[in-house]
Amino acid sequence: MIGKTFTTMLGGKELSIETGKLAKLVSGSVTVRYGDTVLLVTAQASDTQSKLDFLPLTVEFEERHYAVGKIPGSFHRREGRPGEKAILSARITDRQIRPLFPKGYRHETQVIITVLSADGQNLPDVLGPIGASAALSVSDIPWAGPTACVRVGQVDGTFVVNPTAEQLTRSRMDLVVAGTRDAVMMVECGAQTVGEEEIVSAIEFAHAQMQPIIDLIEQMRAEVGQEKFNFVAEGDLTVDLVPELAEKARAGGLRGALLTVKKKDRSARTKAVRDAIIAEYVPDAEAEGAAERITALKNAYAKVEKQELRRLILEEDLRADGRDSKTVRPIWIEARPLPRAHGSAIFTRGETQVLGITTLGTERDEILIDDLTGETGDKFLLHYNFPPYSTGEVKRMGGQSRREIGHGNLAKRAIRAVLPSFEEFPYVIRVVGEVLESNGSSSMATVCAGTLSLMDAGVPLKAPVAGVAMGLVMEEGRYRILTDILGLEDALGDMDFKVCGSAEGVTALQMDIKVGGITPQVMREALAQAREGRLHILGKMSEVLSAPRAELSPTAPRIVSLKINPELIGKVIGPGGKQVRELEAMGAQVTIEEDGSIRIFSADGQAAEAVKARIEGLTREAKVGEEFEGTVVKTAPFGAFVNLFPGQDGMLHISQISEERISAVEDALNVGDKLRVKIVNIDDRGKIDLIRPELEGKIAPREPRAPRGSDRGGERGGDRGPRREFGDRGPRGPRPEGDRPPRQDENRREEGERPAAPAPAPTSETPREE
Repeated sequence: MIGKTFTTMLGGKELSIETGKLAKLVSGSVTVRYGDTVLLVTAQASDTQSKLDFLPLTVEFEERHYAVGKIPGSFHRREGRPGEKAILSARITDRQIRPLFPKGYRHETQVIITVLSADGQNLPDVLGPIGASAALSVSDIPWAGPTACVRVGQVDGTFVVNPTAEQLTRSRMDLVVAGTRDAVMMVECGAQTVGEEEIVSAIEFAHAQMQPIIDLIEQMRAEVGQEKFNFVAEGDLTVDLVPELAEKARAGGLRGALLTVKKKDRSARTKAVRDAIIAEYVPDAEAEGAAERITALKNAYAKVEKQELRRLILEEDLRADGRDSKTVRPIWIEARPLPRAHGSAIFTRGETQVLGITTLGTERDEILIDDLTGETGDKFLLHYNFPPYSTGEVKRMGGQSRREIGHGNLAKRAIRAVLPSFEEFPYVIRVVGEVLESNGSSSMATVCAGTLSLMDAGVPLKAPVAGVAMGLVMEEGRYRILTDILGLEDALGDMDFKVCGSAEGVTALQMDIKVGGITPQVMREALAQAREGRLHILGKMSEVLSAPRAELSPTAPRIVSLKINPELIGKVIGPGGKQVRELEAMGAQVTIEEDGSIRIFSADGQAAEAVKARIEGLTREAKVGEEFEGTVVKTAPFGAFVNLFPGQDGMLHISQISEERISAVEDALNVGDKLRVKIVNIDDRGKIDLIRPELEGKIAPREPRAPRGSDRGGERGGDRGPRREFGDRGPRGPRPEGDRPPRQDENRREEGERPAAPAPAPTSETPREE
């Protein structure tokens, strides 16, 4: 038998991992199956070390439409660049496996996850990390796994491991957790304002549920795993220089330089200390071998900086800008800096600044997503932009990076939890976070700026939300949690833990660990400290905008809603869409739902109201007893037709026009005359009979027209009297029996159908004899 399969139970369903069957030329290859969702995951490393000074790891998540029995909808009918969901799924795997590669490992390594089958219920994004862990574990690539990954939902108050797509729609949280045997390494969460202790309980539940998966992968490694190849970590020559350089750096003022508040000033001062030390070791920078010596000294000095900064934090509770571990940087906020945007705000925290902009649109602006879950729409968009000038750098401008997509998704999850429903606020909402300055926590500043811009636009949020990034320095059993970390502290620290939420609870969080993982106790402390920081930031935000503005921004478009009888939708659309085009030519967009709900969208409130009035006129339904100021639009021998409102006329019979008998309608009324009329009858065909209200009770009421299909004893009733058997042409002669075609009702009787109804009663357009 080809291949070997390993199985365990997860959430009441079988999880199987097979290896040795597919893609056998790659270093590590496994197939993961859960339900009818199947993934192929491969891991491969290059033979030689690269010259890069970072870990060259790439993770790709490939969605194949054949996995759900679909042909791609693109022009070429084949898959193109990864969509946003695929990129986010790849990031989940990358963040789990990256910290466990050996220090100094520089072999280019690629993990490719290919979705071969997707059943629509068992989501593939959390199976990819399991496959990556298994593929790396059985490969010859040095890696300190295994790890495992699970999703946790909360349905009806109970934690559920790997909930189905249907269960997720009813869950209060969507929590993805990855970890090793002993600790949690990565957390990604969106929640409906959940308490911190509940979050920790869910993470503990997830960590317990992933243990059988770790057992399974360890069994695979023991039975079919390859021996890991050896590698030489370059750059170790600088290790011997570190103690000596550290002593010189302290003497040269490194401590004061690191505690400089401003980023540029701090960088300049630390660079001056470094350059002075290097000049002692390499007086002539042009000498032979000087460049290599300078590079080694710079690498060693970087380690000295890291060590000194971590020592200051752990021993003295002093950070790079002079704050203690719990202090949030100074904050200033400005609402509505942009005169034409629907909503805007500037949020600045220290040297991180984000301009948030909100734009409101119609249903036509929702984004359409075509992925393995099918074609869906999203009425909330959040885009995070990180231009190179935000860090004072010059870089090539291209498309959105994976980092931008990931940060934007985190901010989106944080804010989505407090948005009103579309029924409450029928706008498509786009929020853009323009990062203008970045020195740490720009994604959290985007949450704050985005929330403020929504409130400035008048979007009725359930509660304002804010975000804060937490850090960690941990050494030899000692640790210190940092609130509102700088970019330098993110790079030199051991954790990046972003927490977003309102005053009531958490709406989103993201945690990445650079060490072997952290315990639930550290997470509890980090969440509690994050809450303090979040409440401080929310307080600063409330000083500028304590609640959404009571009215929409003057520049924001207005949406006017109404509901009509669904049977009258055709009147609004008109033949070939003519009527709705005329409505939109009045300066508004019109959307019509099958249930008769209509939304009118216009930047001009008066235009929207005019379109609404026009639609109400087109779809108005008359009722018996209503009175109108009507206009005569046509006269006939039997009466006058009076327009009541656009698209609706009624007939005022000649007998109901005047108290005295008149011989012709024109004796009392002419086309264009205006008069007060009252509806006295509406037949089943919608024909309306009118009377002049002032004559009601003074003249004999006219007999209502018979309903459609009525039979008046074999004679045609109405004003004309019984049907005559002889006309001007004389009596009708007999028809030869053979020539008479069968009557329609006879044909129907032969076919078993109901006989046709008698001819309809005369309409208001039919001349009547007096």
